[in-house]
Amino acid sequence: MGLPAELLINVAEALRGVEYDGPAYSANSEQLNVNLLRLADGASIPQHINDEVDVLVVIIQGTCKLIVDNEMTVLRTGMAAVIPRGHLRALRCTMGPLVYLTCHRKRAPLMPTIPESARVSA
Repeated sequence: MGLPAELLINVAEALRGVEYDGPAYSANSEQLNVNLLRLADGASIPQHINDEVDVLVVIIQGTCKLIVDNEMTVLRTGMAAVIPRGHLRALRCTMGPLVYLTCHRKRAPLMPTIPESARVSA
């Protein structure tokens, strides 16, 4: 029986022709959400808090700075990190393009939030 095609991720094919920042591919099983994302040099995911699920981030290509609760960690190709729910997080591509997978327990779509104490005035 084998896996259905929608649960197989051909990273090279999913990225072919993708020049924008953001999701290039998503797969959803009964229990998981998986996203393949691409960011150009200097692009970032702004600070936010995900109160609902822990997230696994796997770096496929490139280098980024991952900031969790104002502590910075450099992630390079082949590295992974688990970001616990409820923590302030941000990500910035420092050598790209950055290609990475995120995986978390399946949940309904939601908008990340920034706590009042972490907001920066313009």
